[in-house]
Amino acid sequence: MIEIIPAIDIIEGKCVRLTRGDYNSKKVYDNDPVETAKLFEAHGITRLHIVDLDGAKSKHVVNHKVIERIADHTSLIIDFGGGIKSNEDIDIAFSCGASLVTIGSVAVQNPSLLDNWIGKYGPQKIILGADVKNGHISINGWKEEASDQLIPFIKNHMLKGIDTVLCTDISRDGMLEGPSTALYRQLMAHFPTLHLIASGGVSSLNDIKELELAGIPAVVFGKAIYEGRIKLEELAQYVS
Repeated sequence: MIEIIPAIDIIEGKCVRLTRGDYNSKKVYDNDPVETAKLFEAHGITRLHIVDLDGAKSKHVVNHKVIERIADHTSLIIDFGGGIKSNEDIDIAFSCGASLVTIGSVAVQNPSLLDNWIGKYGPQKIILGADVKNGHISINGWKEEASDQLIPFIKNHMLKGIDTVLCTDISRDGMLEGPSTALYRQLMAHFPTLHLIASGGVSSLNDIKELELAGIPAVVFGKAIYEGRIKLEELAQYVS
């Protein structure tokens, strides 16, 4: 069964969503992300993906107190990303209650630092963030496009022990037009043992069913919930 992972994106301590990573498209859904997290947990959700959008933009962790509060008030397994660029950043993330961290920009710009983190924390604590646009990896809050191509990028880091990848198709993110299922199928064909987390474009329960039929292990989504396209009660079959 596909794993369901709701997303909370944070700007200035608030729960927001963007469209295709455009900060000017920001829409606030809840002034207190803790209440959103508690609502997810009340409906049987056990896992949460948190993105510090301020951190991604400013290149260091900013909203760590929000992680701490969510960790203190829920039992959710927290995967945190956004702005983790240094040893101090990753230590803050784990000390504030994250169980896992998603690393994208550092994997491109400072791979030796990521290698150190894999050695220190273990590959099971680190998710490779593969945010893709036009076949290339985007970094630093999707403001910059790297020369790295998606499949070689994933292959390189799997050779270092990484086995979980969060792949976001930026062109679909926040659009509510359906996920890039063909892309995710392609990745699973290349990497059959990969624990792939699909992200971007989920608009309905049918989209989740489509990903499950395609053999995708997990999916991250948020806007479809916040916009009422998917009711939390509808997810009971996946979280029971």
